[in-house]
Amino acid sequence: MLAEHLELIETIALNLAFLAIFGFIGITIHDVMKSNNVPKNGQYVVYLVLFLGCAGFIAKGVIQFIWESQGVG
Repeated sequence: MLAEHLELIETIALNLAFLAIFGFIGITIHDVMKSNNVPKNGQYVVYLVLFLGCAGFIAKGVIQFIWESQGVG
């Protein structure tokens, strides 16, 4: 059974690893900005960039899923 679902398990593990990495990056950036008294506008820009990076990975996953379900990829 494990060999049959190995690709699915790898995909889920990779996505969870990306989630953990973005979480750690967010925590680290938050800590650095708070300790250096970064203005609110700067914090918003940094969080927006971090969110857009996460959104890009999510969009990639959705597009890949749609293409594979239609037989394109």
